[in-house]
Amino acid sequence: MSQNNTCLWSQLPQGIRVPCDRYKHACCSHDGNVYLLGGRDNSTLRDFWRYSVVRNEWTELSCVGEAAPEEVEEHSMVVHKGFIYVFGGTLDSAYTSLRCPLWVFDIAKQKWAHCPRRASVPQTPMPTNRKGHSAVVIGSSMLVYGGFIDIKGSSQEFWSLDCDTMVWSLLTGLQQGSLSPGPRHSHSAMVYQSCMYLFGGLKGLREQRDFWKWNPATSTWTLLKTKSGPSKLIGHSAVAFKDSMLLFGGGESLNYPKNCLWRYNFSTHAWRQITTLPGSSPPDKIHHCCVGLGPKYSADTTSICSETHPKLQHEKCKPFQNKCFPAPLNFLGLDGAIEMQTFTLEKCHLKTLSNATESDKSVLLERSAHRSRTCLTFENKAFSKHWSCTEEELLEEEDQDMSQHLPDLLLVLGGRPCFGLNPLSVWQMTLSDS
Repeated sequence: MSQNNTCLWSQLPQGIRVPCDRYKHACCSHDGNVYLLGGRDNSTLRDFWRYSVVRNEWTELSCVGEAAPEEVEEHSMVVHKGFIYVFGGTLDSAYTSLRCPLWVFDIAKQKWAHCPRRASVPQTPMPTNRKGHSAVVIGSSMLVYGGFIDIKGSSQEFWSLDCDTMVWSLLTGLQQGSLSPGPRHSHSAMVYQSCMYLFGGLKGLREQRDFWKWNPATSTWTLLKTKSGPSKLIGHSAVAFKDSMLLFGGGESLNYPKNCLWRYNFSTHAWRQITTLPGSSPPDKIHHCCVGLGPKYSADTTSICSETHPKLQHEKCKPFQNKCFPAPLNFLGLDGAIEMQTFTLEKCHLKTLSNATESDKSVLLERSAHRSRTCLTFENKAFSKHWSCTEEELLEEEDQDMSQHLPDLLLVLGGRPCFGLNPLSVWQMTLSDS
């Protein structure tokens, strides 16, 4: 089945109280919020932030105390059943080799929780500190692959943490005599239909472009061979989108980041590079974070629509407030080609207005006058109605689960090039999917 592979990029201007720009950090999302931890600018950072997508607001969270992580970079961060699991990324020292670098954040209580100590089972193996590894969640297990371990270099260790019992298991022995990705760090990994997919990274000092699948049901790795696809990459990101994997950025070295967006279709087993629409310039990024928001980026990759979800036929769209969305597609002569957000003129980028033609400016002014008392709204093909609201009405919706009503978008946070103490670089990508 052919796909219209086009996308639109826009940089989201940030406010005053936001994280500084950084790279080698980690991010994850939960209930419409994005959580960001650590990384580095000129040095390794120890800060923890929550970004409310609905309100377009950053809140700094506590990252002090015995249960909180120290300065971390090239660590991993995943979410499972209301808890955030952070692993690895600490500065190497004699102390780090004596303990398991794992931290847990309780989202409901908004505080770091003490990990249970298994002193009664000293024989239980646990992974040591590492950087540049990958971590995904399948079922109730967090799977950690590879990483760079101090003097040892790239590792091929494959660990599983049972999030219910907090017991680690080493999976490396299960693949003896069979194919595996081998020693690897600075790669990407994601999950689709309960299988883990791993791409690229560094094998020792050599960049890779191989593509692997781990099937936990059979405990086997499979090398996926394709005729085309991305080049050798390190420091890239991968996320699930419907029946596909989206892979963005990275490069063959830290000093040469790329801005390519690739899509691998699990049905056709084929790669396709996604075309950027005119007037849209994606960033060159490496060691960034990608977070997918909206139903098509959820763990259940089945596309939602009014046919498969009859309840949506009778529901109004929930309001979605964000000050920084790209210009309507009618500026590009492509009105309706992509599920897009609409907004008042006061919320627009000034650059959009300055680049518009005189006729487009008049359309903007007319729309602005009509919507001057409404907050930001969005139109989404997944819903049958367009909903506008005032800010007071938005506050009344606060207690409801807004995340399931967000438009489908991909956020790219931070990465090199990094601009020191400047606000965090945040980009948004909206993908056509017809």
